[in-house]
Amino acid sequence: MIPTFVIFLREGIEASMIVAILLSYLSRVHQRKHFRDVWLGVAAAMVLVLGGGFGAFFLIKQYEGSNVQTYFETATYVLAAAVLTGMTYWMHKHARTMAKELQARSDLALSKGTRWSLGVLSFQAVGREGLETMVFTLAIVFASSRQAATPVHGNLLLVGAALGLLVALALAYAMYKLGAKLNLGKFFRVLGIILTFFAAGLLADAVENIEQLGWLRLGDHVMWNSSGLVRESSNFGDVLHSLLGYAERPTIMQAIVWVGYVSFSIVMFVALSRDHATRRVRHEQRALDSGRGRRRHARQQGVH
Repeated sequence: MIPTFVIFLREGIEASMIVAILLSYLSRVHQRKHFRDVWLGVAAAMVLVLGGGFGAFFLIKQYEGSNVQTYFETATYVLAAAVLTGMTYWMHKHARTMAKELQARSDLALSKGTRWSLGVLSFQAVGREGLETMVFTLAIVFASSRQAATPVHGNLLLVGAALGLLVALALAYAMYKLGAKLNLGKFFRVLGIILTFFAAGLLADAVENIEQLGWLRLGDHVMWNSSGLVRESSNFGDVLHSLLGYAERPTIMQAIVWVGYVSFSIVMFVALSRDHATRRVRHEQRALDSGRGRRRHARQQGVH
């Protein structure tokens, strides 16, 4: 429940931001007649994502218990971790310029004079978020085998997703209709840190699958057995496994991959934060110098 809540909250906020930016810009340039095109693009993206997600899940269920399922699950874990990493760092660098980029693309679409251009723009933007959500959800379902295996736990995944989406829509409404302020940079940084541990757990699950297939023998020695303390099949163990990649019998290679990924991500976060702070200081210094220059020029003009 917790992983799907976090994923749908983050992706829901980002998708809502994209739609809100497009609609507010169209309203500002007196092009509200194109609202319908934006919503059609959003609807088409959601249909494609939902169809693809359900199709992929039920297709792989046909191979349940076979190596084909293990291959697909492993690929999904690796893909989800890679996309999650890329999107987290991309948002960290581009959150401040996203609105300008979307507005520029909207101007280009409007200049073409075709109704479907804005629909394609919203389809691409929202569809990307939807595909990311689909990959992450499939990874969560596979990683939470016990949750997905029973109606109660399967429903908890749906409840988490629904709650995350509802909270995201409520925040988006509050921000763009009621004037509430949310520090989006800090918001995405906090969720990025949480999802870093989730991605590390997915990579550890991928290593476990590869070891079970017999493809990796290096570091496959089990370090400990904590099933007496927290069983992986218990409710609490299932949550820890889904969110952090907890394993009751972890191997050396799983631990190396988990610790290595988390350490790398923390170093990257710190480096990006310092770079962002440095750029902000330089920008403020340039603005200050420019203001001083204008005032000096004005004084000189006054003297003459």
